[in-house]
Parts: sequence; C-alpha cells; structure tokens
Amino acid sequence: MKLKTFLFIVLVAAISGFAESAIAQAKTLKITARYLNIPVAARDERAMMRFTIDGKTEREFRIRLASEKPDYHVFCDMEALRGKTILVEYEGNPAGLSKITVDEAIAGADSMYRETNRPRYHFTVRRGWNNDPNGLIFYEGEYHLFFQHNPYEREWENMHWGHAVSRDLIHWEELPVALAPDKHGTIFSGSAVIDRNNTAGFGKNAMVAIYTADSPEKQVQCLAYSNDRGRTWTKYAENPILDTKHIWNSKDTRDPKVFRYESGDYWVMALNERDGHSIYSSKDLKKWTFESHITGFWECPELFQLPVDGKSDNKKWVMYGASGTYMIGSFDGKSFTPESGKYYYTSGSQYAAQTFNNIPATDGRRIQIGWGRIEQPDMPFNMMMLLPTMLTLKTTRNGIRMFSTPIKEIDLLFRPEANVQEQSAEAASKLLSRFADSACLRIKTTLRLSHATSAGLDLNGQHLIDYDMNFNLLNGVFYSPDEMTSMEISADIFLDKTSVEVFIDGGAYSFSMARKSRANNKEGFRFWGHNIEVKKLEIYSLTR
Repeated sequence: MKLKTFLFIVLVAAISGFAESAIAQAKTLKITARYLNIPVAARDERAMMRFTIDGKTEREFRIRLASEKPDYHVFCDMEALRGKTILVEYEGNPAGLSKITVDEAIAGADSMYRETNRPRYHFTVRRGWNNDPNGLIFYEGEYHLFFQHNPYEREWENMHWGHAVSRDLIHWEELPVALAPDKHGTIFSGSAVIDRNNTAGFGKNAMVAIYTADSPEKQVQCLAYSNDRGRTWTKYAENPILDTKHIWNSKDTRDPKVFRYESGDYWVMALNERDGHSIYSSKDLKKWTFESHITGFWECPELFQLPVDGKSDNKKWVMYGASGTYMIGSFDGKSFTPESGKYYYTSGSQYAAQTFNNIPATDGRRIQIGWGRIEQPDMPFNMMMLLPTMLTLKTTRNGIRMFSTPIKEIDLLFRPEANVQEQSAEAASKLLSRFADSACLRIKTTLRLSHATSAGLDLNGQHLIDYDMNFNLLNGVFYSPDEMTSMEISADIFLDKTSVEVFIDGGAYSFSMARKSRANNKEGFRFWGHNIEVKKLEIYSLTR
C-alpha cells in the first residue's frame, strides 16, 4: 500500500459518543496532503465514521467502508487541516481502515470525467450523490451552483451543500463542499442572495445562504455567509433564524427561496410548510415575519416575475413547487394571488428545479436548472443536473403559459452535421442512423402527420418521441399543441451518455428521461408513423 503520508495505525475500543452497542475502531493519520481517500463498497453495511482532532469532533458521517475490494473511492478535501493529526474512528467493520490513504490526488483521478457512463455535457459530481440544485446565484462573472450532496457514497445520505462555478453555464468547476452538517442537522435545500446593502451585518456584498437544517426532530431555517465569492463560509452564530414546527405541527418546513423585493425594500422568503408555500418578509435576513400561505405545492418553492410576450409593461408572477406544476398570478410583497393554474410545462426526470438570483438586468433572463433523477450505472457518482433553460411567459389560445427552452450558450457545444427538408420517414431514418453510435447528439426535427394519428422517433427501440394525436398524448403525457388541428409537432432532442431531454414546439412542453435501449435492439434511429413526412431534420454532434 503506497501512502505519501502515513503516521501509524492504532486500534481502540468503545469510542465515546458512538452508539452504546457499537465498538469503534480507529486509525490515526497526520494530514500532510490534500485528500483523504476512503474505499467504499455497496456490499458492506453503513456505519458511523468520525474525525476527531485533540478530542474534538471535526466531522461525522455514515459510510459503507469497504472491508475488502472497494467498488470505488470517495474523498475528503483536507486542505484546511493540513499538518494536523486526526483520529479516524469507525463504528463498523474495521478492516477498511487500513485502506484509507492520504494523497495529493483523488483516488481514480486519472480516469475522472472519462468514465464509461459519465455524461459529457451535463453537470455531475466528481464523487458521490447529488440531488436538488441550491443557492443558484450569479456574482462577479460567475454562476454558482450549489446542490444537495453526499460526498461519501453514490446513494442519498449525509446531506451537504456541494458547490460548482461556471462562467458560461456549460463548463463547470467543482469546488470544495460549501456547507456541512452541524448540531442543527444535515444541510437541506435553500437559496442564496447578495446582500448589497449589508442588511444582515455580514459585510457589504456578502453572499448569504439561507438553508434548511434537518434533524430527526424538526427542520429549521439557518444562515451562512461568505465574503470571498463563495469560497469559504461562516455559519451564523445565532442559527436557527426560523423555527416554525410549533406553528404548523409538522416537521415539513423547508427549502427557503429568498429574494429581494425591490418595491418594498425588504427580503421575501417562500418556504414550503406542511401543505403549501408560506411567504415571510424580513429587513435583515435574520428576523422573519409570517405574511401568508397558499396550499397546493410540495417542496422547493419558487416565486418570480416575468414579462408576458417580452413586454416589460405586462408582467406576471409565477409560483411553482418541486414537481414543476405552476400557477400564474400577482404578488404584492405579502401574498401571492393565483389567477390561473395549476399547469405543467415539463415532466419526466426533472425535480426541484431552481432559478438563478442576481442575473444582471442587462441579461434579463430567468435561468433555471433542474435535478435530473437519472441513475449513472456502475459509476462512483450518481444523478445529474439537467440543461440550463430560459423560462418565459407567452400568450397561447388557452391563456398565458410558461415556456422552457435551452439557453443560447448550449449552441456552442454542437457543430452541424446534416440539414435536410421534406424527407420520407425511411430516408430520414437512414440518414440519422449513420449517427446511431454517437454517444452525444442534438437533433432538431419536425414531423408532419398525414394518414397516421400517431408518429414518433425511436433509438434502438426507445421512444424519444411518441406522439398520439388522437388521444393527445406525448410519451404518455397529455399534450395539445397551441394550434388545435395541427398535424405537425417539432422537437429539439439532446442525447447524452445516460439521458434524453426533449423540448417540444419551441418550449411549450419538455420532458427528460434515462437513455435506455431495449435488450439486443441495434436498429438505430427510426422514424415511424403511417405515411408521415419528416418536414425538417437537423443533426448536430458534440464539439468536444
């Protein structure tokens, strides 16, 4: 076993603070390199691991420490503890303690981002699990993506806030974990703001995170702040700032989305509580006043204003929850009043999508990122983020609806390969199947139905598009085009290693799903439907 730094190993029994029935074993290490690499195996039982320094707990988490051959390694960034001696205590099978190493490199770094099932142009974590996007914010040229993260396994557990930054929303650099569990609980979803006027007293232009801390007893809202562009974080000493379990008689009070309500010169928080979203207001981000509550939503609230048809003199507010169903209405700074809804604009794998705060007025877009609930088979990481999209409100025959389209920056990822018009299904299938072995593609197509009431596009037996005009079903979900008697449907399709994202009719509806081929089906791409016409087909390959 090679170690850049290895002090000595000591086995001890019954470490205080662990479960009474457990016998903890330990390994002592001096941290003279950046990373602590820990082997993980799914066949081993989870148990508590704890790092202590001079008798004080530095962190603790549950992990499946590999007792024999590991499935993969996870890592802890120990740069802040370089030079310190730590005691690694483990409550489970101690055999894996000898396999924990200290190194300047992450174990497996030589193949990182080149793994078989690593998505090519969707965000995935280096190691571990991710779910909800959190704290989406733009500041000083950087887009910040925080996210629910288990750094220690590819399954949900040990919720932290992971962190990544980008200058173009396409190429991401993963940074060290931003927020870790503490005495208040694990770190659940939340949001971030820039406190330009120092209303909280953390400093002018402080980046402030507002998040839920989850414990077995309750969920409370907490603050943390950063004065160095989100690179390091300090938790507010008087957390929690909001504890409402006694009001709602429910543990479910979480996922604060906070924004500046400029008309009233104060902060607004939309918070999921029990059966819907509550509105709170604050002058300083610390003391919050309950204003109103609306039922019908679950988890991860959003509340924002958009112009209708791009007209700045006609704006509406949008409220949605984790499922993506939304209402359109008005907001006076205290209460949201729905005027229409509930509607959906997306379905499939997306969940808990959030939009960016602090996008410059010169940009003006409402940009969203959603969690893609898509497994990454046999990888040391799991789940993904979906493509960033721009949200708009447009007038349709049924009223005002929300549209979602891929952001323009995504165009930089693809180069054109083919562009044909007015093709038969057979001819278009033959052209497209030349690219069937490509891991990543973008396909823009418009189908015109004739004798058929259904039509679609398959890849190796999987329905990318399955449109039933008679029952108005699109991949099994009700969809009716704005033109009621339309015989056409258009799609913008994104294929990555493990995912499919499809945007229909200019963003009127979208869906996402895992990329799966039927067993032993190698027929490639196939347009189907009786006597249909492929009115347009554009094929793009990945530039990198």
